[in-house]
Amino acid sequence: MPIIQVLIISLLGAFMATDYLKLLPSDARRSLNKIVFVTFTPSLVFASLAKTVRLQDIVSWWFMPVNIGITFLVGGTLVWIAVKILRPEPHLQGLIIAMCSSGNLGNILLIIIPAICKENGSPFGDKNVCTTVGLSYVSFSMALGAFYIWTYTFHLIRSAGAKYKEIVAAEESRKEPNKDLETNEKSLLLNGSEHVHTHSVEHITEKQTKTELKHNAALWNQIMGILHRLREELLAPPILAAIFGLIFGAVAWLRNLIIGENAPLRVIDDSIKLLGDGTIPCITLILGGNLTQGLRKARLKAGMVIAVICVRYIILPVVGIGVVQTASHLGFLPSDPLYHFVLMIQFTLPPAMNIGTMTQLFDVAQEECSVLFLWTYLVAAIALTAWSTVFMWILS
Repeated sequence: MPIIQVLIISLLGAFMATDYLKLLPSDARRSLNKIVFVTFTPSLVFASLAKTVRLQDIVSWWFMPVNIGITFLVGGTLVWIAVKILRPEPHLQGLIIAMCSSGNLGNILLIIIPAICKENGSPFGDKNVCTTVGLSYVSFSMALGAFYIWTYTFHLIRSAGAKYKEIVAAEESRKEPNKDLETNEKSLLLNGSEHVHTHSVEHITEKQTKTELKHNAALWNQIMGILHRLREELLAPPILAAIFGLIFGAVAWLRNLIIGENAPLRVIDDSIKLLGDGTIPCITLILGGNLTQGLRKARLKAGMVIAVICVRYIILPVVGIGVVQTASHLGFLPSDPLYHFVLMIQFTLPPAMNIGTMTQLFDVAQEECSVLFLWTYLVAAIALTAWSTVFMWILS
């Protein structure tokens, strides 16, 4: 059901972006995407965390960030091998790695877990308790996913954007006329050997000085560059929202200030939640709008689409079963089967929809991103259902 919902809204966005309606042209999608990045996504992350996650939960669920880190590591490594073999265009490599490493740890789980808890015969006990506890797991998963996605994945897409700009700049420079053709014979000759000798000595000295300066400053520049990029990524609105959401969820008096029927400032939480509810529809409409161009303009090999699908829906779920079963055997996990199920299904989710937000922000590979989303979410409708059945059978 959640996958079908995403596909239906994507098709609506595609129809809205056609020349027949002209409701979602490229400029409108870009502006809406910025609103999603700055307002809707942070609101969704904050509201989910502040309401459901407590300090004791963060301590007892310590394995979840490790588990999500493994999904990023294994998925990214496997598709990196495929990238080296198939060799897509340089600016598409970061997108493809992001598609395999970053799962949809938020809105898909928010729909899946309550639906599974309400099913008769589920191995997770009472329906109401299962739903409440399950949403806490999902909220914590969403927060951790925000940290991973808006640091690691954000860096991948931003690097892809920089590579794309370099490619465009190089193509434009090739089109510029050769200014040397306008010079005359005299401008190409040197007046005397003394001038040649002096020019050569000055050139060598200047080159040595520049080399020494570059060598001395290289390490410091690299360190400062890494710190600057890390600061920018940690100051992204979704990351700040996740930090504040964890603080409000962990500190009881802050949580009681805005959350609950008797909270004096509950209208703030209600307003934030109202904004957060717009995240999923807006992101999905934007992806659908990009899809209208993607089907015509995307330069993506079929082999890369197949590689992404195989990594996401065949290899990663098998790895997930092994990781969770091993961690349970070693005593790292609580005995709650629902917690084990959430950990397993984190290896099976389709790509994070925030990747589309990032490609729109950096104006790189939006069309290819939409095509990958189309195929991965189509396959997810079958794969996610099948693997969920396998996981529940294992945990029963």
